[in-house]
Amino acid sequence: VMPYSTACATPLSNFEAGLNYKDVSDPAVVVSFPLVDEPATSLVAWTTTPWTLPSNLALCINEQLTYVKVRAVSEQKVYIVAEARLVQLFPILGSKKFKKGSESKIYEILESFPGAILIGRKYQPLFDFYDTAERRACAFKVVADSYVSSDAGTGIVHQAPAFGEDDYRVCLKEGVIAKGETVPCPVDDDGRFTPDVTDFVGMHVKEADKEILAKLKRSEERRVG
Repeated sequence: VMPYSTACATPLSNFEAGLNYKDVSDPAVVVSFPLVDEPATSLVAWTTTPWTLPSNLALCINEQLTYVKVRAVSEQKVYIVAEARLVQLFPILGSKKFKKGSESKIYEILESFPGAILIGRKYQPLFDFYDTAERRACAFKVVADSYVSSDAGTGIVHQAPAFGEDDYRVCLKEGVIAKGETVPCPVDDDGRFTPDVTDFVGMHVKEADKEILAKLKRSEERRVG
């Protein structure tokens, strides 16, 4: 896994990638992953790269962190998130308008537990592009690594091994993928989705962000409905 330029269709060195560094706007989204054995409860991951979600194979937590199962008062949905990162799920907690002591109007903590409890739990894949019996046997599960922190996000990090050094390292370590095998990488040299991802084929990955999120929202609405 290394920096890559879709404009030049070539890998870059870290030095080259840093030469043209720019601040850009990326979507920051929270995505829910329903548990297989508890469909009404969802693990919640935060990402700024929605285009990597079709290639998701695992979710990573930190076994040293404390996690909570909470029910959102407004929508009556149940989520699992790091206790220290409830603000990511309920942004109002970080607002100056928020009055300490009124948490019960926003969420209800149903359970609190160490991250280690989550290891190995299986969740429902967001998409069916790579949802095969072979993949289900070793993927779409919770793994753990110390790189996950409570500094940002939800304390749960989505793993797409073709698109991140830590993702690849963790998935290899936890047996989600095997050394030498082909990992899901549905993007061509120009940064466009390949036919593996039928819903977005031909779209540049950054242009597909909004379409991917819209499809996930529709899927969640159908699931809830």
